[in-house]
This record gives sequence, C-alpha cells and structure tokens, in this order.
Amino acid sequence: MTNNKKTRVSMIVLALALVGTLLAGCAGGEKQGAATLKLRIADITSNPVFQVAKSKGIFEKHGIDAELITFATPAEGINSLFIKQVDVAFGADFPLLNAASKGDYSIIASSGTATDLSASEWKLFVRKDIQSPADLKGKKLSFSRGTFIPYLWDVYLAENGIALSDVELIGQGGFDETYVALGKGEIDGAWVYGTVLNEKFAALEEVRELTDMSKTPVRLGTGLITTDELIESKKDGLVAFLKAVDEAAAYAQEHPEETADIQYDAVKQPKDATIKDLPKNPWVIGFTQKAYDGMAAQKKYMVDTGIIQNDFHLDDKLNLDLVREAFPDRVELK
Repeated sequence: MTNNKKTRVSMIVLALALVGTLLAGCAGGEKQGAATLKLRIADITSNPVFQVAKSKGIFEKHGIDAELITFATPAEGINSLFIKQVDVAFGADFPLLNAASKGDYSIIASSGTATDLSASEWKLFVRKDIQSPADLKGKKLSFSRGTFIPYLWDVYLAENGIALSDVELIGQGGFDETYVALGKGEIDGAWVYGTVLNEKFAALEEVRELTDMSKTPVRLGTGLITTDELIESKKDGLVAFLKAVDEAAAYAQEHPEETADIQYDAVKQPKDATIKDLPKNPWVIGFTQKAYDGMAAQKKYMVDTGIIQNDFHLDDKLNLDLVREAFPDRVELK
C-alpha cells in the first residue's frame, strides 16, 4: 500500500472514530440531560411506601431524586411545607385541609386507605377506671396537635351522649408524650394507631383498650399534598412521582418480608410490626367520591368549629389533573 493510500485509510479510520465519539457524546448528553425531579418527601417511621420506592430504585426509575425526611406524625410533615422544608407530604384529611386553607397548596391524590380495616387500627386506650364511654365525662383526653383527633373525639363522644364541652382536650406533640402522660394518669384517654404503638400502650399497667375507630362513623382518608408552584412547574415529574408511589405500594404488599427488612434498615421499625400493618393499609393512588365526601364532611366540621378560619371551595384545593394522567380509571367522581 502506497503512502497516499495509507494516509487516506488512516484519515477514514480517524473520521469514523470521531463520528463514533460524537454520537456517543450525543447519546451520553441526552441521558445526562434527562429530566430528574428532586423531591424532599415528608415521611414517618411506620409508612414503608416511600422507603420501598427509594430502596428498590423505583423513584429513580421514574426520574425522581428523592430525599426522605422523617417526622413524628404526618401532620408535622405537612406543616413543614409552610417553611419549605419538604416539597411533598402525606397525611390525613384534617391536616391536609388545614394546610390547603392557609396558602397555595393543593391535594393531588388519595391513598385509598379509608377502610373499615384501617380504621380498626385506631385504638382508644383509657385508664382502667373507665369502663364505658359514659365514664369519659369530665376526663382529660389527649389529641395530637394538628391532627383529626378532635373531630374523632367529637363524633365518638356525641354518639355516646357526651358533649365536647364535658371533657378537657389536652393537646400534645406526639405519641411519646401521650404514652408517658397516660401511664402517669395525667390524661385519661388517647387514640393510638399502628401495631407498634398499640402493643406499647396495651402493655401499660393501668391502661385498657376501650374501643376502636371502626366502631364509629369516622373513616380516615389519607392524601398527598404539594405546592401549586411545583404543580405548575413540574407537572410531568409529579405524574411520575404518583406512578412511582403506586408501584412501590404494590411492591410492598407483594413482598412483606423484604419490605419489613427495608423498613427496619431505614428507620428501625420492628419487622413484625411492618408485616402486621401492611395488609391493613394497602395504598392505591387515585381519588374517589368516597374520598371527596370524607374531605367535605371534615372540612365542614373544621369550618364550623373555627379550626379553618377562611372557608374555601373544596374543588379549588383539589388538583386531580396529575392523578387523572397517571391513572385515568382511578378518578371516580360524580
């Protein structure tokens, strides 16, 4: 081969290599430029869904760079939206509605857990001298600040002929404070949720279980909330977030032992507690008429009692476009 031919071959090889490098660079650039939504998500130790989504790479699969921030209660997580500590939070209707009334926040989906089985996990523990609901009159009854518990007390007491004014409601910061106060007799009754807490409270020497929430008309809806600003700027990312949460929830139900391991490694939740709690709280992301009616009833109570000072139309605080896009067949409203 002549020198000219060698030179031409070398140039062709070099050109092909350069084209290959450019193509690889373009492909790499496209991958690196793929939209990844960073989300700070409020969590609690007894909820495995977000931990499973993070541990199993489900958030990452859907383009979510998730940071989980753990709080004592969902209500505390929702309140952290106000100071921009988190981007997305979940919780019961009461704190969701309270947050929605205070600014540019919208409820974007329901977890579908307002069931009789889930309600049965809310136990009412009382001092042993209280043998019937009538004995609660004149007693000190606990509620976690910013939660739906005052509403539950109101409904339960009214069903048993006791006015809310006939008892003293004691606001507390979390279940640890409630546990100590009930054990010492500083309060006389408290609603408690979840296997770990139920077993812990049941072991108190001077305490007994009186009833559970499934024996009342109250069913606890749970939903997800975020800022209107994030919805407007990152709609596609939030749709992907809902899909990731739903996928993780299904995975958790299908793999209880692995989920228990994940939850223990992440937050030291006892494995047996996770396994017991899982079948009672299967998340299915959507929004139904039942969820809507539950929120409407609780909002009315909160407005009537002055908890919500500035009334609003519930529809104005529901942004269901995201969940409709993620799961079109799961938004069931009249």
